[in-house]
Order: sequence, then structure tokens, then C-alpha cells
Amino acid sequence: MVAYANSSPALPSPSHPMANPGYGKRPAGDEGPHADPDFAHLSPREAEIAIFVDHLDDGHAMGHKVLAAQHPRYGQQATRTSLNRLAEAGHLRWIREHITVEDNTMRWVTRTYWSRTRRSEAWWEKFARERGGRIVPGDLRPGLARTDEPELPEPEPAPQAESAPQAESAPQSESGTSYRTLAGIREADPRMSLSESDCRSLASLAGEWLSRGATPQDITRAVTEGLPATVNNPGGLARNRLEKKMPPKKAKIRQKAAPRRARVTRAVICCMSCDADELTTTIKGGMCPDCRAEYEAAVAAEEAGELDAGYVPDTFLADPDAHAVYQWVDVPRRAAEVRAAGGLRPRTERVL
Repeated sequence: MVAYANSSPALPSPSHPMANPGYGKRPAGDEGPHADPDFAHLSPREAEIAIFVDHLDDGHAMGHKVLAAQHPRYGQQATRTSLNRLAEAGHLRWIREHITVEDNTMRWVTRTYWSRTRRSEAWWEKFARERGGRIVPGDLRPGLARTDEPELPEPEPAPQAESAPQAESAPQSESGTSYRTLAGIREADPRMSLSESDCRSLASLAGEWLSRGATPQDITRAVTEGLPATVNNPGGLARNRLEKKMPPKKAKIRQKAAPRRARVTRAVICCMSCDADELTTTIKGGMCPDCRAEYEAAVAAEEAGELDAGYVPDTFLADPDAHAVYQWVDVPRRAAEVRAAGGLRPRTERVL
């Protein structure tokens, strides 16, 4: 474990949920190992969230609700604000990529890129432009998993029964393992001395046993164990036991279809909060102007002590403090005030 300035940062658990295949955390570029100075420029809370995210595996879910559910100290509001601060500091971007798949279908896919190294606005813009022309797995639909089928066990088809040899050529021409196994049972127990006709008629059953992974010794044991003192019909008893004790079919794993390839034909940077992209608005520090106003309102409320966006309130715990009083802050209203003060037009309601 690497030592950090924060002596006991919370780290992801092995059970941290994965995003749909192709989504979740994705590295922005080659970087060195985790190191103490990586997040020294951040406040303690943002540094701890950054360490948590940095230790997630590629593909782990990175939504603020998921992170808040997994982190032991910070709630949704704190986590969302921290992710915005990490984007502003140059560690995080959402990039929407337009891809064309081999089957000529086209779609937009929004990906979350993480950089342990602090990156400038110009660096992220260049990174997004260089995504164009890249070859990526193309079996993706926005918000959904891959379209190729998952690996599932598939029953192995039953082998064709061994054809019975002609009477004049048996048993000399019968060289199959099934026939030899049945014919040799008499040596294990004389009470199960199978005739030539028995061996021919039971060969398909014995062959099915062998196809399912049984050995000749397994067949002999199944036929001879626990015999009565006298066996009047060895062939009938052998058939009954071979049918009733038949082992299950072996399951084989279907090989996953090779992922279809796709080419990124265009990439644009998106807002971390509302998913608006730079084709329709200005994205600075990973946020559009409207979401930045809300973010700054939340930060101002938190710094003024009006909004505790840090640790989970006692009212969420098993034994809350009966005397605790928590103040509710209307963040959208505060954001509207900040927008008005900054000369921004009122934000229109989005219909989802």
C-alpha cells in the first residue's frame, strides 16, 4: 500500500460495481504508479475522493451516486461537488465519441476519462481531437451493455449412436471402446456376463456415457455394484442401470464472438453534470455555464456553513443525535441567484 499525505484514505472495495461494458472509468494516458504528491494541490476531501477514484479499476462505475454509496464518509452532494472540482483541476472529463461500427451503424457513446496527472484545458481539448480516427470496440449502445452475447454454458449435442455391426461380422469387427467395455464386464462379475447381442444393443448407451466424460471403469462399476445374489437377465439389468445412472452432459463454454471494431469519427467534450456538449454550449473546466453556476452556488453555501456537503449527517446513522439540527439549502434557487448576478439567463427546465 502506498503512503499518502492522508494517512488513512478510503479505498474501493472488491465489490465496487462495474459500469456497463465499455463505460465507467477509462485512463486518459500512460502514467506512473500512485504517488503521494499526485493530489497535493487538492483540498483534503477532494484528495481523498481522487485517491478513491484513482484506485478504481478500468470499467468501474464512477457516477456520484455510486461513489457516495461506496465511500464510507461522503454523501452524494459532497461527492458530486468533489467530482466537479476534480474536473476543474484537470483530472476528469466526459467525452462523447461518435463511432461507426463495421456493420455501418453509427452511434454516440459518452466515456469517462480519468488522469492521475493534472491536465490543462488545452491538453484535454487536444486529447479529445486525437480520439478521432481511433479504432475501438464497437459493440456498444449508449447506456447499454455490449450487444454480443455473454458467455453461457451450452449443452454438448449428443453423439450419434454407434451403428450395430452386421451379425456375421460381430464381435470380431466391433473394435469400439463401448463394445469392448461391455464385453469385459463379465470379467468383473460373472453374474453380468453379457451376450454378443446384449453388447451390440447396449453399445449406444455405453457410448453416451463415454461422451459425457465417464471412463470404462465407471461403466463397469455402475453395472456391477450392489448386484443381487442371482441375475436372471444381465442384459436387461445392464440397460436399466445404464439409463438410470447416466451422468449429466458435459457443458462447454461458448466462445465469445469477437467484438466488432468501430472507428471514432468525432469526439466532443461534455459537461460533467448535464451532459451538454461543446457543440451547443461552452465547456470550461468540464462544465457548462449553467452547471458551473450551480456548482459555484453549492461551493459558496458549503463554505458559508449553510450546506454540510462533507460527512454523512447523523440523521442517516443508526443512532442519530436527537438534538442535532440541520439546515436545508435550496441549491437550485441559490444557483439561479448566482446566474442572475453573473448576467446569465435563467436556466430552462430540461425534459428527460
